[in-house]
Amino acid sequence: MNLSYFIARRIAQNKEKSFSVTVHKIAVASISVGLAVMIVSFLILRGFQNTVRDKIYSFSSHLQITKYTLDNSFEESPISLNTELFSDTENFPYVDHVQEYSHKAGLVKTKEEVTGIVIKGVSKRFDLERFSTNLIEGRFLNFSDSTYSKEVVVSRSIANKLDIELEDDIIIHFFQNPPRFRKLKVVGFYETNLAEYYDDKFMIGDMKLIQRLNDWPDSLAGGLEVFVKNVDQIDQAEEALNETIPYDLYVEKVSDKYIQVFDWLYLISRQVNIFLGIILFVVCVNMISIILILIMERTQMIGLLKALGGSNSLVQRIFSLNGMQLILKGLFLGNLLGLGVCAIQYYFQLFRLNPADYYMSYVPIGWNWEIVIALNLLTFFVVAVIIILPTFFIARIKPIKSIKFD
Repeated sequence: MNLSYFIARRIAQNKEKSFSVTVHKIAVASISVGLAVMIVSFLILRGFQNTVRDKIYSFSSHLQITKYTLDNSFEESPISLNTELFSDTENFPYVDHVQEYSHKAGLVKTKEEVTGIVIKGVSKRFDLERFSTNLIEGRFLNFSDSTYSKEVVVSRSIANKLDIELEDDIIIHFFQNPPRFRKLKVVGFYETNLAEYYDDKFMIGDMKLIQRLNDWPDSLAGGLEVFVKNVDQIDQAEEALNETIPYDLYVEKVSDKYIQVFDWLYLISRQVNIFLGIILFVVCVNMISIILILIMERTQMIGLLKALGGSNSLVQRIFSLNGMQLILKGLFLGNLLGLGVCAIQYYFQLFRLNPADYYMSYVPIGWNWEIVIALNLLTFFVVAVIIILPTFFIARIKPIKSIKFD
């Protein structure tokens, strides 16, 4: 058996009541708590980012195609649906789904309240599976083949403001000349908690209604929403679409349209990375102090080993291996603690949030095993390199003085 490994293991297995036992426990606790905090922080960050992004993408898709215009009015410039992208989506490798949409501004009037809204008109091609997480009560629209659906899905925010219940009829006055109004039935409530972008502004209705109000044929729409197969390929999909669509159309990433939200998510990510650096720094400082304490406590043993012919490298390996054992114990307990806390929150949602401030009602967990493995490897290698530094003090220890050391 390797001598340095044998001695290091005997030191670690020492069950006597000594200061080194307490130091070992502090070292393991320091690593485990640090790793657990990093795992919890990064999985919460990933969950938070995924939740906000998914809410935005489920309502607005990944890419939007509209017509170039310098007009700032509420009225959209229509685009034709007779395009290869809309009819033969499978010819575009990056694209997963394409759906048409239109917007129409209006006023909702009840007995006591009046508020401005925008109806987002959708069709049977609307990706209800992605949107279903936002539908909190009731059902989605039933589309008719012969005429437009006289149903609407309202946000919970607007419903509370106007005191609207399911199956209520509302009257919407549309901004156009001559003014028109329609009586629509509320069949469902949605909630994204992104009030300033969606919930305080949008209702969802049938696009045929907007086509009828704008005197558009069925072949025109306000724009196209494009979902890509892989979120990481949005930039490639944007470039590919720009090369194939007509020159008068414009492809815009939703992340650019709502850039303030995505910049905010990036800022949060940067803060968590700084937090990671601080935790690693504290753990490394603790480990340096602990290894130095262990060296001081084992000074007589070091002197005896040197007197018997042991080299400085042998003694250094003993304390390095001892430190490695502490790291591995700390990593095991840290994973157990961090993943345990995340699992409890994921399944039981104990920690709640104010949706008005955080866009979600509870702390989300975004499982990502690559991040967990990376944090383990980063902690192990950084701390392992750091604990080698204090072992160089062993070369300065003289056998005669160290044997007499008390």
